[in-house]
Amino acid sequence: MKIAIDSYCYHRYFGEVYAGLEVDPGKSMTIDDFIERARMHHVDGVSLESFMMTDHSTERLSRLRHQLEEEGLECVWAWGHPRGLESGLAPQVLDDLLKHIDIAHAVGASVMRICAGGRATRTLSWQEHKTLLLPLLRQAADYAARNNVELAIENHIDFLAEELLELLDTLDHPALGVCLDTANNLRMLEDPSDAIAKLAPHAKAVHLKDITAFKGSPRDFGFWPSVPAGRGLINIPFALGELKKANFTGLLAIEIDYLHPDYASEDDAITKSVDYVKEYLAAELASKTIKENA
Repeated sequence: MKIAIDSYCYHRYFGEVYAGLEVDPGKSMTIDDFIERARMHHVDGVSLESFMMTDHSTERLSRLRHQLEEEGLECVWAWGHPRGLESGLAPQVLDDLLKHIDIAHAVGASVMRICAGGRATRTLSWQEHKTLLLPLLRQAADYAARNNVELAIENHIDFLAEELLELLDTLDHPALGVCLDTANNLRMLEDPSDAIAKLAPHAKAVHLKDITAFKGSPRDFGFWPSVPAGRGLINIPFALGELKKANFTGLLAIEIDYLHPDYASEDDAITKSVDYVKEYLAAELASKTIKENA
């Protein structure tokens, strides 16, 4: 497993500020700026949110691929924020998803995170949404397979763990798996460790996120702010253990959305998260070495 950063950690600098929860930082960033931040954090990879880069010309994508290769950064391309396929209610968006599979391939990403929906798109029964999503996801997975890209559906505060598993089991497609967000199911009032255990065997990408309880109603997004890994309610060692059992070897992308006000900056929270995960993985490796030499 390799440590990475999701560009969404810096969403405020790309024009997305949660109303009533966050303030505009007063300056902006580009994807090039983000890659420089990733280099400064000494990580192995990045997850790049597609909405943060609007120039998809052949020249721009080629330059991005060269930049990633030069920095030694593995890449996951991330499509679908914030509503994705709108839980099947926006079939016309499939064309954009397919276009981004081509983009993922162009920048050298073998995995593309996708969103089937978001917090506001579950308006029908699960069976109705499932019926709408199945043909769209099947077409997307077939196209991805032809382009040597795997699709990872995020549990994007739109799926209970069993619902996502049901979708995967029904499709049974080798190019389709999960982008496991370790915290999002707690926001749906589901046991996060139970969701992690169920979804980890299908993980093709990971959002390593920790959250805590803050104030207000637990049914509101603002009740569950992000905190550095290991400082919240998510059992990060358990998550890493489940991923290890599943032989996951991809990117552990640190993700921060609404940062708890106790933390001064995104960079501060990222540094604490990266250090925590590095220390955990180093301790695991040392323990394994001792056992092998005993």
